[in-house]
Amino acid sequence: MDLGFVSAIFADQSFEEVIAFTAENDFQCVEVMCWPKGQAERRYAGVTHIDVDQLGDAEVAHIRSVLNKHNVYISGLGYYPNPLDPDEEKRSFYFSHIRKVISAASRLGVPVVNTFIGRHPAKNLTENLALFSEYWPSVIGHAESVNVKIGIENCPMLFTYDEWPGGKNMAISPAIWEQMFAIIKSDHFGLNYDPSHMIWQQMDYLQPLKEFSQKLFHIHLKDAKLYREKLDRVGILATPLEYHSPKLPGLGDVDWKAFLGGVKDSGYTGPLVIEFEDKAFEGSHADIVRGMLLARDHIRGIVDITI
Repeated sequence: MDLGFVSAIFADQSFEEVIAFTAENDFQCVEVMCWPKGQAERRYAGVTHIDVDQLGDAEVAHIRSVLNKHNVYISGLGYYPNPLDPDEEKRSFYFSHIRKVISAASRLGVPVVNTFIGRHPAKNLTENLALFSEYWPSVIGHAESVNVKIGIENCPMLFTYDEWPGGKNMAISPAIWEQMFAIIKSDHFGLNYDPSHMIWQQMDYLQPLKEFSQKLFHIHLKDAKLYREKLDRVGILATPLEYHSPKLPGLGDVDWKAFLGGVKDSGYTGPLVIEFEDKAFEGSHADIVRGMLLARDHIRGIVDITI
């Protein structure tokens, strides 16, 4: 399994600089962010390393040339909005851009597009599944038609009051994934699985590797630290950042030896991609590089033993 990272952390770097960093630091791949040009809506969003709105034949040739030069590949294209936003105009825009990213992936020979299902935060799960049933089948149909897989990340998108009360992505648990996959039965519809989101929900992050082994299309490597003393004080109804923090792999509560062993046992052979969300290493570009290499070395040391 190849090791890579999500390009969002290098928001100020160009595509060419990101790919050069990938090769120079012994990574094999990168998940490339494809947000539309414009202001970011939240932290780690709004990063555009490939602009799918300006992807002509010359741009495709240039991207392929840069990748070939550095012997690096793109593990997936990433775009993570809330496609089930209550605002119909936003909803329409998000779905339109997702379709563009899917088409771009096909043109570039990238196998996976990673995104969120989305959620209407004020509606219950049954109501959101109805929205899902209305909007998502045609999107998956488009992905099938161009032979691109859709990897849904299992992040609840519930961190602060900005996403309160229901979060902005309903694909948060095995019970919901099961319902989603029953509604849309497609070999092109699966998961971009991240164990860290199970930590703060106090869920088993190993069992899904077994139960959904055929739906693992892409894997994010991110850690999370649950602060038990804070949780005991504020309770599970507090906003999640009051009692947990996203961390680099090796600095949180994920047992990476057990997780990577479970990944191997699942039969997954795709890329392992570090998702960098750790404020302790974001003071400067040098701090980000140091954190990325620390995470790389931690994961590689375990992979060398278990895989």
